[in-house]
Amino acid sequence: LTVRELQEHLGVSSTSIVAHHIEQLEKKGYLKRNPGNPQDYQVLSDPEKPVTYLNLYGLAQCGPNGSILDGTPIDRLAISTKVLSFPSAEGFMVKARGDSMEPAIKEDDLIIARKTAEIRDGKVVVCVNDGQALVKILHIDNGRYILHSFNTEHNPFIASTDFRVEGEVMGVIKQSI
Repeated sequence: LTVRELQEHLGVSSTSIVAHHIEQLEKKGYLKRNPGNPQDYQVLSDPEKPVTYLNLYGLAQCGPNGSILDGTPIDRLAISTKVLSFPSAEGFMVKARGDSMEPAIKEDDLIIARKTAEIRDGKVVVCVNDGQALVKILHIDNGRYILHSFNTEHNPFIASTDFRVEGEVMGVIKQSI
């Protein structure tokens, strides 16, 4: 709804009253503005704190049917909840390893991901393929999952039968310029 539509639904005399209430709900953590679309809000039943701690997992072998999220995090990093476009409880971080996602993601960059098992074409995902944790662009072709890199020196390959998505990449914190 627009501010004007909210004004009509609430029966208040001014859009500034609606804007004031939205601002107060944001400050108290009951509304969260999407940083990518300032007109998009998420209603939160439990207010989020201004800062949250996301688990940081290393990108390492995880074994058959294992999850990188099964192990103990190597660290917990503080991050402002205002930069997340999703509930912080669904977030985790991994440290980039290798050059397959350059130039977008470089070695040691911190990747912010949202936990999901949903497989969507064209998304950059944190996944496990044949026991190996990877960050790849996922494409679906006739029911096959094809994993691509940003770096054209790395060829795309078909995912194994032991493949699952751990999360969708939502942001990158650069460690070097």
